Amino acid sequence: MLPDPTILAFDTSAAHCAVALFMGGDIVAEHIEPMTKGQAERLFPLCEEVLADAKISWADLDAIGVCVGPGNFTGVRVGVSAARGLASSLGKPAIGISKLEAMGFQSDGELPVILDARRKRVYQQNFKNGVAVDTPALVNLDAVDTTTTVIMANDDANLELFSNAQAPVCTLPNAVARLAAARINDKHPRPAPLYLQEPDAALPSDPPVVILP
Repeated sequence: MLPDPTILAFDTSAAHCAVALFMGGDIVAEHIEPMTKGQAERLFPLCEEVLADAKISWADLDAIGVCVGPGNFTGVRVGVSAARGLASSLGKPAIGISKLEAMGFQSDGELPVILDARRKRVYQQNFKNGVAVDTPALVNLDAVDTTTTVIMANDDANLELFSNAQAPVCTLPNAVARLAAARINDKHPRPAPLYLQEPDAALPSDPPVVILP
């Protein structure tokens, strides 16, 4: 049992590289850097900066927490791959936390979390006092009641459509770290990307077969 674990958590599922360190029952260091690309190159140096802030090393960690999406496909893969690699090299568990659950963490009452999925669609999951009551779903935006109170990020593309939107209680890496700390004694599979839709990128077309005479 680990009543007071040290957790390094990160999120690269959106236009940022974000890292937080949970130690001694609280978040002791957190760095969030906006960026649309380059998360793969920046993630490990940023993690090392956070560890240095707390004056600890990789060996002092009890687990890794990572946001597994939904979000940017490339960013999600960067974070999940990094978490798996660190878990393997350190011999410590990696714990995947969904972005929707991190956004709904510590919320009060019965509230849905809404996240832009583009193409007039959103990801939605419902929570009661911060605990999920259903599974995440991809739904058409016009099927969502925009007058109800929801949890949304301050930079969500659909924010202006919702008259009663409130921001998440914690930042993403903060919530991921806290949720991972709470689950460190549970059995959990290796982190895997949470994809609720197909990637936008089209596969290249193969050229037609040429039959030689």
